[in-house]
Parts: sequence; C-alpha cells; structure tokens
Amino acid sequence: MKLEQIRHIGVVGGGVMGGGIAQVHAAGGYRVTIRDISEQIIEDTRQSIVEGKWGVKRAVEKGKMGFDAALQVIDLVGYTTKVEDLADCDLIIEAVPENLELKQKVFEELDKVVKPEAIFTSNTSGIVIQEIAALVSDQRKEQFVGMHFSNPVPVMSMCEVITTPQSSQETIDAVVGVATAAKRAICMVKDTPGTRGFILNRVFAAAAREARKIVEDGIATPEDVDKAMITGRNWPAGFFGARGGIGKQW
Repeated sequence: MKLEQIRHIGVVGGGVMGGGIAQVHAAGGYRVTIRDISEQIIEDTRQSIVEGKWGVKRAVEKGKMGFDAALQVIDLVGYTTKVEDLADCDLIIEAVPENLELKQKVFEELDKVVKPEAIFTSNTSGIVIQEIAALVSDQRKEQFVGMHFSNPVPVMSMCEVITTPQSSQETIDAVVGVATAAKRAICMVKDTPGTRGFILNRVFAAAAREARKIVEDGIATPEDVDKAMITGRNWPAGFFGARGGIGKQW
C-alpha cells in the first residue's frame, strides 16, 4: 500500500501508550480507531487523550496545540472493542503488552480480519519483528515493520522504524510518510534476530549496566552518577533517582 492510499489507522491496545499513538496520528490528519478488550480500558484511553497529562486539553492550555487542532484529534479518534471494526484499516499499529505469544496471536487474528493490502506494524520496544510476524501470511510479511514510539508519545517525538528482509520498500516508504505526518523524528533500524531492543533501549541498557558497575565497584555513589549525566550530558534524569523530567514542558 502506498502512502497516499492510507486514510484509516487502527491502533490495537489502548491505555496511555496506545492513546498517545492515536493522538499524534489524528493530529497528523488520519482517522484512527483504537481497539481494546474492555469498555473500561476504552474509557480510560479516551480520558487520557482528552483530559490526561499529555492529552489535548492540557496541550491547548499550555500553548502546545491550537484549539481547532485539539478538536480535530477528538473528532478523528474512534473507539471499539470489536476487531471487526478494524477490517477496513489501511495501517495497523499494535500496542499490546510486551509478550511475544500475545503479539503473535493478535496479529494472527488481525491477518484474517483486516483487508489483505493493509500494512501491519508493532510498537514493541525490543522483540524481533520477524518473530512477531511469524503467524501472518507470506504476503503480509512483506507489509510488516516495527514502529516503536517512546512514552509519552505526544512529548517524545522518536519513532524507530524497524525493517525486516521481507519488508517491501513501498511499505517502508508508507510507514515513514505516516510517521512524518505525525511529526515524528524517524530512526531507521534493521531487524536483527537474536537481539533484544533497537537503538534507544540497547544504548540505554548498556549505559545503565555501566552505571551500576561504577556504583558496585565503589567508584562513585548513585547520586553522583546521576548528577554527572544530568549536568554533564543534559539528560533529564539519571539511572537511580526518580525518573522525572519527561514531559516537564507540558
């Protein structure tokens, strides 16, 4: 499917993460349908998008979004508990918990319901994309990539696009185009079996291991390690203290 054919995006899995993904794509002009398994999760997701800490109401209050743009998001995002309501989606973004078997089951079901030309993507933070796509059809494997966002999505603009050897160039170009419309900072990554994580989490995990080793060896205290990274590299937070700082501008 080409970029210009994409009009309707399905987000599988709500909550703060799925809601944030839906929010930024609706802000980019796409119709979005969020599907989750219960009415309570759906209502919580709606609340997060409209009234939440990173939702559109607060964005307007803080001058981060215009009133009309906020109304556009509210109007373009729909909600459902029925997988059949995703049948005509052009692009699916999966945002369910980080469990390989669960993700495989979700995509196996979607493969049978969603139109065959639709693109499938996973918001996994580190599972190998080819493993997630194992149970879909061979055709769908060509239309399958990773699309990893950083939480909170409306504030953290990164989007890792993870491509497999089966991913078609048309699919890659379309996903990059959709992410661009959502004002994402796109980082291209090759799917690599036998690994865990892509760019963001692998680099952070390596740094965190070294930070723990420094403390374990008695070289510095946790407080001084955090202070060094916050004041020397301008990180919003370190490894050991509260993970504050994210989204402070909101």
